[in-house]
Amino acid sequence: EVTLVESGGGSVNAGGSLTLSCVGSGYGWQSWCMAWFRQVPGKRREAVATINDDAMTTIADSVKGRFAVSQDNANNTLYLEMNSLKPEDAAMYYCASGSVSPCDVLVVAAHPDQVLQDWGKGTQVTISS
Repeated sequence: EVTLVESGGGSVNAGGSLTLSCVGSGYGWQSWCMAWFRQVPGKRREAVATINDDAMTTIADSVKGRFAVSQDNANNTLYLEMNSLKPEDAAMYYCASGSVSPCDVLVVAAHPDQVLQDWGKGTQVTISS
């Protein structure tokens, strides 16, 4: 069974920083494409960033210049570094994985559950203005 476990969420002041982590494990885990999504209750899930096995990344326009995605393949860990946080960044953040190609925020955003097979349970990020 594949498991993805996010951590690192919490409460931070606007303008602050947080780094989220996602550790993956399990037989059959498809980690070619890793992605971060976020969701606010009542709103559609938003693709934030992707990274593939070649470390090529894509970042959503809404967070470009403030967020960065990276991975530590040796430790099966995905990261999302978030800087200059704004109140509108508050959400539940999820990591997901799959074998979709190209591994791009626009591609995974279109049909997330179809192209990304495994999802974590999320970590909450709260921003105080």
